[in-house]
Amino acid sequence: MSEKKKVTPLSELGEFGLIDRLTRDFILRNKSSLKGVGDDAALLDYRGKEMVVTTDLLVEGIHFNLVYTPLKHLGYKAVTVNLSDVYAMNATPRQVLVSVAVSGKFSLEAMEELYGGIRLACETYGVDLVGGDTTSSVTGLTLSVVAVGEAEKGKTVYRNTARLNDLICVSGNLGASYMGLQLLERERRLFEESSSGVQPDIAGHEYILSRQLKPEARRDIIESFRELGIVPHAMIDISDGLSSDLLHICRQSSQGCRIFQDRIPIDQETARAAREMNIEPFIAALNGGEDYELLFTLPLGMHDRVKAMKDVSMIGHITGAGTGYKFVTDQGAEMELQAQGWNALD
Repeated sequence: MSEKKKVTPLSELGEFGLIDRLTRDFILRNKSSLKGVGDDAALLDYRGKEMVVTTDLLVEGIHFNLVYTPLKHLGYKAVTVNLSDVYAMNATPRQVLVSVAVSGKFSLEAMEELYGGIRLACETYGVDLVGGDTTSSVTGLTLSVVAVGEAEKGKTVYRNTARLNDLICVSGNLGASYMGLQLLERERRLFEESSSGVQPDIAGHEYILSRQLKPEARRDIIESFRELGIVPHAMIDISDGLSSDLLHICRQSSQGCRIFQDRIPIDQETARAAREMNIEPFIAALNGGEDYELLFTLPLGMHDRVKAMKDVSMIGHITGAGTGYKFVTDQGAEMELQAQGWNALD
């Protein structure tokens, strides 16, 4: 029989001992990170650059379920979803601050798993952990991540600057993360309802599971923009769903839009999983959320440049104010696009 793994109560270390233990393996990689973890505040140097700051909360029971979410994956995801917001501003992330509220059910070893994922994300994307906070919780686990990035002056991209006749483009494919979540929730329910402890049936669905549990931020798209001399007019990352996030751009820009069903990129595994669960694949793509792809608009003159980009699809165009938000089906029917994606307050 294997030896029982030692579990260390967090109370043995105290707050500062825990912080020291969890952050001791992080190193500073950026010249702009002058002082990191260990003081009252981080010290950053951004002379000559514009600074971008964003934050996200991940709350147990709302944003993740630890029944099927490995802590290492959760730590990785907590960082990458924030980096995605920085990339959506056409900026480069440099630092993150991570705050954790944790209940007594978590051991030191569990927290090390969580921070192992955070460290992997920092290494993968070349960002520095420069601070954060820890506190106790009576309701499980909550993660708050702040990401700091830099942008070249004049090249920061916002949501509210789409222009008439702009091309509407999206990176990657859509709906995979949502279908991964549906699969995990289906298997969780079957397991809980089974008296014999039926094991999850997830074979052949590795791609959609990875998109849900370990999403990646699209740094490569921002790098391609710079190589090709592209600065989008407007941009947002797809966290709430294509429909909701496109409407953010249109409404804040006082414009309309027209997108086409047959141009929306959907992976074959996503489509197969959707049909298995009696879900229209394009509905998952429109409303699913958590894809963390980049949705952006470009002037028509950029058509040939964006066509040369890998993993980018042109799905429609921006129309004038008052024209509405149109979705054209494969049969040519026009539907009004509705914001039916994720709502954090539902």
